[in-house]
Amino acid sequence: MKIRRLMLLLLVVADLAVLPALAKAQSLVGEGSSSASTVDMSVSAAVPPPDLAYIRPPETTKLRNYLFDAFGPYPIVGAGIVAGINQIDNSPPEWKQGAEGFSKRFGSDFGIAAATTTTRYALSEALREDTLYYRCECKGVFPRLKHAVVSTFTARRGVDGHRVFSFPDLVAPYAGTMTAVYAWYPGRYGYKDAFRMGNYSLLGYVGANISLEFLYSGPHSLLTRMHLNDTHGAPDPGSKP
Repeated sequence: MKIRRLMLLLLVVADLAVLPALAKAQSLVGEGSSSASTVDMSVSAAVPPPDLAYIRPPETTKLRNYLFDAFGPYPIVGAGIVAGINQIDNSPPEWKQGAEGFSKRFGSDFGIAAATTTTRYALSEALREDTLYYRCECKGVFPRLKHAVVSTFTARRGVDGHRVFSFPDLVAPYAGTMTAVYAWYPGRYGYKDAFRMGNYSLLGYVGANISLEFLYSGPHSLLTRMHLNDTHGAPDPGSKP
């Protein structure tokens, strides 16, 4: 079980990278009279300035990225890796070994990923949330690590892109595993098993966010294809907020 958990966590970085757009926030600098500046300072102390770099992705971009995240190369490769691990563990044992057993496990893992992605996109659309990942403008390992972890449970809302707690991000991993348990897994599996597998999926999102935060290597790298390929809202490389 320890080996399996470690492999699933490592898989996260390489596979379920159902994630994100890259945007960098710019600071709001007010101009005006001294009295206006005083008012602006008092207001900004209570209300964080809007993210001037944020541009809400259009519906066509969301649809394109949903199809890539649900049926593109990353979920296919990821399902193959997880199926291989499950084949070694003989899990579920009812599916046995051989090509037939591997095909069942591959179809199951691909179905879980597709159901998870579909749930997240559908709920975020219904709630008018942008659940894509945006890299932190902060510096330092720990602030960026904190941003990546917190972003797993938050989303953007509104034209200004202010952050809110994301119900779709929290629910989607468990929706995928619940679908598998009650749709095609052997009958002895129940909600506890679905919840356990959903925890692994949620860890996968954390790992994917961390990989995008620290491993991103430019707008033309393959990593940027994960989740969102629309970076027109970000400042030019090398610009400072």
